[in-house]
Amino acid sequence: MTEFALQAQGLGKRYGKSWALQDCSFDLPAGCIAALVGPNGAGKSTLLHLAVGLLRPDAGQVRLFGRDPREGAEVMADLGFVAQDTPLYRDFTGADLITMGGKLNRRWEAATARDRLARLDIPLDRPVGRLSGGQRAQVALALALAKQPRLLLLDEPVAALDPLARHAFMQELMGAVAEFGTTVLLSSHLLVDLERACDHLLVLNRSHVQLVGPADELLAEHARIVGPRIDPGPIRGVASVVQAGHTDRQSTLLVRTDGPVDEDVWAVHPITLEDLVLAYLGAGADRLPTEVAA
Repeated sequence: MTEFALQAQGLGKRYGKSWALQDCSFDLPAGCIAALVGPNGAGKSTLLHLAVGLLRPDAGQVRLFGRDPREGAEVMADLGFVAQDTPLYRDFTGADLITMGGKLNRRWEAATARDRLARLDIPLDRPVGRLSGGQRAQVALALALAKQPRLLLLDEPVAALDPLARHAFMQELMGAVAEFGTTVLLSSHLLVDLERACDHLLVLNRSHVQLVGPADELLAEHARIVGPRIDPGPIRGVASVVQAGHTDRQSTLLVRTDGPVDEDVWAVHPITLEDLVLAYLGAGADRLPTEVAA
């Protein structure tokens, strides 16, 4: 039986008359590394804040390993969270933060956190406000992992980092995940990093879930097909058209398939994760992929 680390059912959060997140439903299997993707304002941070119990939903529910995140300390013990801009007490040193974490958490690996930062040549005796952005991100990650969380949520942790610091952060994250089997939900705009690291995909746009599932299965189900200019109508093997482009003589379609496409008519090309994400973001929540009758 599949264990789910994070589940949402009809989840929604409203600010005034506007929904930041609406009718959000998905199941995130334990042990996966999931990419949370969407443009600014799509609802990514709202979803993460609901998942960690910092916000209360206005509709539906969210569950961490089957439990409400607002139930208390036992649920929070299984959760690690690195918020956007990696907020830390800037006057505290790394050593201070590790000591404080040990006093606030029942399950805490101080030695592991110290070793991780020492390996990265990050001084433990310097106030974190005087560290570089990449170093602060590594401190935040080390603190989150010191909890030994079953689920780690990361909200744009590398957005402001240079390529070298970003690479070091992702390497450290992947090593820790491999070592402890932690489930990860990573929000980021950097699709190249996500394609290399993640095996599950959750796409949000305009407050709605556009696409969710194992990345390899989603890629296998989608293709770019090129053929003669067509009018809207059924295409054998195509369940829906996600994105379409036309010239006078040719149609280029990114499609979700439900069987073999007629290769006598269409040239079929595989797509990348970036192709897939950009196509669904371009579709928009009010312009969902066009269903095609078989």
